[in-house]
Formats: sequence, structure tokens, C-alpha cells
Amino acid sequence: MSDWTEKDSAVFRDIAAVAVPRRTEMLAAVLASIPYGAAEAFKVVDIGAGEGRLDAALLESFPRATLLALDGSESMRALAAHRLERFGTRAKVRPFNLPTLDWWDLMHGADVIVSSLCLHHLNDAKKQYLFRAVADRISARGAFIVADMVEPQQPVVRRLFAEQWDASALEQATRMGAEDLFAAFQTERWNHFRFPDAADQPSPLFFQLMWLKHAGFAIADCVWAAAGHVVFAGFKSADPPMSPPLALDYALASVSRALADAGERPN
Repeated sequence: MSDWTEKDSAVFRDIAAVAVPRRTEMLAAVLASIPYGAAEAFKVVDIGAGEGRLDAALLESFPRATLLALDGSESMRALAAHRLERFGTRAKVRPFNLPTLDWWDLMHGADVIVSSLCLHHLNDAKKQYLFRAVADRISARGAFIVADMVEPQQPVVRRLFAEQWDASALEQATRMGAEDLFAAFQTERWNHFRFPDAADQPSPLFFQLMWLKHAGFAIADCVWAAAGHVVFAGFKSADPPMSPPLALDYALASVSRALADAGERPN
């Protein structure tokens, strides 16, 4: 992501607790969508892992899972590596450049590929190429689970998304007693639906579900939505999971712990 800077990473870390609509619910929906049981061993790749909070919750919830966290920000990778250190060899962190193709083969043999608030940096064509690359590389039981913002197709919906996002940020800031973070959210013009940024290229949800089907996923579903942000997934198999998936209340608790983790910066 050539347009994303370390300053952007720092701003996001500072305001994410209020800027991501219903963040705990969103990340828990990712975990609860994984078509594997807590006792199963499987491989995960996280595209745009950030500081590793989702990954920490995932590895805690699935104690036999292994994970490769990819991110383009040096500061995010350092924080992710520090946060995931307690999982030992189950977690690896590597650099990547999202728009390029040279990292795609790192997905070979993965069972689950996740991505949170990253793929909106790709245009429509590059998303479609990536979706096909994921479908070609993951296992027969595999799933591709994406949390991201989506593009509204009607002006009235854009206005609604903008208002919902502002309301969510204010509610979260008020609950935390962190009105300064809401002020920063506004100052940084983080609400894409109110302040479009050329570096952000979200796509309509309907299009992305169709692209997953065309890429070769048997099932494409939306599993969560709020304020123009969604969690949607492509499943390689239409069969029910072989083991019971993670219960939502367990996922919520695990994500809450990961988000509360201060994650002291490494020296």
C-alpha cells in the first residue's frame, strides 16, 4: 500500500478504539465464521494484520492453529511480533506489499485466510484477481473471511453510512470517556463516507460476493454489518463444518481480551 504511511499507522492505532464501528463485534464475527472447531489444527494467513490483535484472539481461541501475519507497516509488524510472541512458533510475522503478486504463494496450503480493514486499498480489478488467487490456493475446506468497509451505490445510503459511522464513533468514545479520540476521528477526517480519500477504494458488497462465487467459492455470505462496514466470507465447501465452530460469546470474550491488551511497544 504505497499511499499508506507510518503516520497513518500511528493515527489508526490511536483512534481505532472509536473509529472502527463496533470493533469487538466485527472481529468476533470473523472468528465465529471460521469453519473449524477449537480442537482442530489448521493454517491461517492474515492479509494486513496490523498490530496483531485479531491474530492474538484467533490463536487463543484455536490453540492448534498456526498463523502467518502479513503487513506492510514496519511499526505494525513490530507490535504484532511482540503481541504474538507468547504463541511461539505458532505465529510468524512477515512484510508484504498488498498490490504486488510476489506474496501470493505464501497462501498456498492455508485453510483460512482473513483480512481486516485492508482490501479497500485495492481497486475492483485487483480485488477480483486476489479473490481468485485465494480460491486457487486454499484447502478444500478453506474459507476467506474479510472485514472491511464497502461502497454504497446510492447517495442516500452514503449519507446514512456517514451518519451511522459518526454516531458509532461518538458512542464508543463517550462510553470510554475518551471524547478526545472522537475529536481526533473528526480532525483526521477518518469517515470515508463523509470525506472520500483516493487511497481508499471500497467496492459494493454485492459485487464482492459475486466475485467470490466467480473465483470458485461454493458459498459467499455476509455475516455482519454496521455503519458501512461488513464481514463477508467465501467458503470453498458448502458442507457443514466437521466440528462445531467457535461460539459467538466465546469469540466476543477472546476479542475483548485482545483489544484490552495494551501491548507494550518493543524496545
